[in-house]
Amino acid sequence: MSWLDEVKWNEDGLVAAIAQDVHTGRVLMFAWMNRESLALTVQEQRAIYFSRSRQQLWRKGESSGHVQTLHELRLDCDGDVVIMQVEQLGGIACHTGRQSCFYRVFEDGDWRTVDAVLKDPKDIY
Repeated sequence: MSWLDEVKWNEDGLVAAIAQDVHTGRVLMFAWMNRESLALTVQEQRAIYFSRSRQQLWRKGESSGHVQTLHELRLDCDGDVVIMQVEQLGGIACHTGRQSCFYRVFEDGDWRTVDAVLKDPKDIY
């Protein structure tokens, strides 16, 4: 049995993937992986996701230059989530130009933006 067979793929053949900064532990982003993208992530030692909207592989950083270098890959106890310890090149993981996709905090009944844009997305893409 292959290590990929231990992953519990959802009905669309995907698994939830979390990217976490290897140095700080901060959660940078969440995306989906299919069997091919997970295998390629291990092979190339960089985060490769599956874009549901484009229905194709998405090599993180292919257009922005903000590549995620893989340091460690873990599978959760249920086998349906992977978490990757990555080094985020360029310090920006989010398409909004922020360090993390999780830049809003719920306070006083509303979402408040707490992280600054590090680079204008128009200058990235």
